[in-house]
Amino acid sequence: MARWPALIALLLAGHVLAAGPDLAAGEYLFRAAGCANCHTDREHGGAPLAGGRKLATPLGDFYTPNITPDPDTGLGRWTEADFRRALREGRGPDGRHYYPSFPYAAYSRLSDADIGNLWAYLKTVPPVRQANRPHVLPWYLQPRPLLAGWKRLYFRPGPFVPEAGKDAVWNRGAYLVRALGHCAECHTPRNRLGGFRIGMYLAGDKAGAEGGLVPNITPDKATGIGRWRRGELIDYLKTGMRPDGDSAGGLMAEVIDNGLKYLSEPDIEAMATYLQSVPAVTHAVRKPKPARDEFEY
Repeated sequence: MARWPALIALLLAGHVLAAGPDLAAGEYLFRAAGCANCHTDREHGGAPLAGGRKLATPLGDFYTPNITPDPDTGLGRWTEADFRRALREGRGPDGRHYYPSFPYAAYSRLSDADIGNLWAYLKTVPPVRQANRPHVLPWYLQPRPLLAGWKRLYFRPGPFVPEAGKDAVWNRGAYLVRALGHCAECHTPRNRLGGFRIGMYLAGDKAGAEGGLVPNITPDKATGIGRWRRGELIDYLKTGMRPDGDSAGGLMAEVIDNGLKYLSEPDIEAMATYLQSVPAVTHAVRKPKPARDEFEY
């Protein structure tokens, strides 16, 4: 009789292992990470996740790759280990370094479970045969081995570690903003080498993604969101509606419409908690003449 509890425990463990990845969780992560925004060329009628969207930056023009499970032009021949290496280390299956236009500096912080669930979901999307477009970069940035030096300067790989002394809500918000949502990739200004400027975390950029202006989202009262009430910030993250009655436009509208509006209420609240806690940075980002691809907050 003494053997029955051990046998039952073994069978239950086997059931858990056989259950495999959580596809619903993978879809949730897919939306939270904004994968469709970058990897779909909606402006030119591109197929979902087939790549080809142009990301104009001060360092050159990057074109996002096909991440459908097509075996010849997408991720169809990749393994989960390949996918994990891409997110954690910024390297392809062949070992080559990826440019930081792919936000692996943030995705490196994803948990093992989230990477596994996201990979499982991506394998379920329809494959699309579409070759990737090459980046358009100055000659001195084209040799990929140079990226090893960039990583030594600016890349610190590894999963997110909850901060001691902070509660679960704050740490969840930090994970969503720093890792999954990769907010700093657009909202933190960069130096001439493409690294984040020290002391300017989330302080906005005058020449952000696709050439658009990206506002300061630190709790600075003069130049950031320091005058926003908590409820106003939560409403903005869910709906794109500003406290002044205006609404988000451009790339931020895509982030909300294709991602943030699908997040749970607790996750949105956690993001607000974290954003209101980061150090305030006074950084006035002058708004230029409105353009089609501009962030409008």
